Amino acid sequence: MKIVDISMPIHSGMPVYKNKEEKKPRFTIIRNFQDGKGARETKVELELHTGTHMDAPLHMIENGQDSNFFRVKDMITPCKVLDLTHVTDGITEEDLKNYDISPGDFILLKTRNSFFDEFQDNFIYVKESGAKYLSRAGIKGVGIDSLGIERSQPDHATHKTLLGNGIYILEGLRLKNVEEGKYTLIAAPIYLQNVEAAPVRALLIKEEE
Repeated sequence: MKIVDISMPIHSGMPVYKNKEEKKPRFTIIRNFQDGKGARETKVELELHTGTHMDAPLHMIENGQDSNFFRVKDMITPCKVLDLTHVTDGITEEDLKNYDISPGDFILLKTRNSFFDEFQDNFIYVKESGAKYLSRAGIKGVGIDSLGIERSQPDHATHKTLLGNGIYILEGLRLKNVEEGKYTLIAAPIYLQNVEAAPVRALLIKEEE
C-alpha cells in the first residue's frame, strides 16, 4: 500500500490566493518554557480558505448550507485522478468529456498548477461549462491543485454550479507526484461548526499491484 500526502504545508510564507498578505497564516508563540518551566503553546490565525481546504455551499451561496454539509461518510472514498496537464487555461466540457467520469465519483484534476510552488495569476481552473458537465455527470466531489476552482468569474458560476448541486469542492491539492488513475481519498475537514469552509489534510492511498 502506498500513501501520498497531497496537502499543502501550512506556514507563514506559504502561497496564498492572489498573494494577499492578509490571507497568510500567522503564528504567535504564547508560552515557551519561561523561567525554565511550563510548556510551549502556539496560537494560529488561519483564513479558512488557506492551503488545502473544502468549501461548503455557504461560501458562495447566500443562506447556503454551512460546514454541516460535510458528511463524514463521504470523506473516505474511491477517487479518480485525471491528468489535465495539457490544459493551458480553463478546463471545459470538451476537456473532460473523453475521461471516465461516472455518477458518485470523486474527481481530482491534476494540472500544471502542481508544478509551481508560488501562486500563479493565470492558474488553471474549471470553467462554467466544465462545472456544468461534472454536475450533469452526478459526481460526489471535485478537487483541483489550485487555491481556487475558478478564476476571474464575477458571478462565481463554477462554485455556484457545483455547490448548488451538492458537490464537494476540494482546493489547494498538490498532485505533482501523482499519476493518473484510481485511488482511495482521505480528505476530512477539521470539525468546525457554522462556517463556510475548513482546512483538510488530504491523503491518497494506492493499493500495490
